[in-house]
Amino acid sequence: MWDWIVNVLFQILALIQQSAVDWGLSIIILVVIIRLLLTPMMIKSSKSTARMQVLTPKIQEIQERYADGPQRQSQEMQKFYAENKFSPFGGCLPLLIQMPILCALFTLLQHLGDYFDGETFSFYGILPNLQTSVAATLPQGFGVAAPYVVALLLFAVLTLIPQLYMSRNQTGAQAQTMKTTAIIMSFFMLFIGWSLPAGVLLYYDVSSAWQVIQQIFVTQKVIDKAKAEEEERMANAPIEVN
Repeated sequence: MWDWIVNVLFQILALIQQSAVDWGLSIIILVVIIRLLLTPMMIKSSKSTARMQVLTPKIQEIQERYADGPQRQSQEMQKFYAENKFSPFGGCLPLLIQMPILCALFTLLQHLGDYFDGETFSFYGILPNLQTSVAATLPQGFGVAAPYVVALLLFAVLTLIPQLYMSRNQTGAQAQTMKTTAIIMSFFMLFIGWSLPAGVLLYYDVSSAWQVIQQIFVTQKVIDKAKAEEEERMANAPIEVN
């Protein structure tokens, strides 16, 4: 299904490798390219999320007011979204666009040997074999498996940090739910990453680290500014007479 996207990414990676001296470095450069291309969508998603946080009390008010009339509730919700020029799916669309890219990258990195026949895939000796996994190296001794274990732990930790950071924007039960979900997801990542090729772990580690840095220094500022603008707009909106 993702064959054409895989082929595009293959051509990009092959072009990068012509200039890079290391396969691990090529994967890192690929991460930077993909992340830079996705940054505008992530900023748009963050703004949509911020607006949703501001509008949520009003949405809940409409839901409670027309709880006994689902059809009227739906009409009022649609009217509210139209008046505020807001789509509840605005924050999801950029994430959905990313999914084909991530699936194609997973396929490409998992089968590097099939796309680049006869190559030796390593990351400056830190990860001597980007095609092997933690599960495959542990039987050879912890000394051999150690760098792959570190990559796996980073895979889990860098999944946890963004979710915990996002929970700061929530309160009460919702914040606690986000924290619990983040912890469960991190353990799930350990399970998933156990047999993943090191090249895939390297991609996700660098990509997640980028996300953490972007979230702290860029995304949070975007969210705070968008929330302030939306709160000001709502405060200056005409008073609704029922």
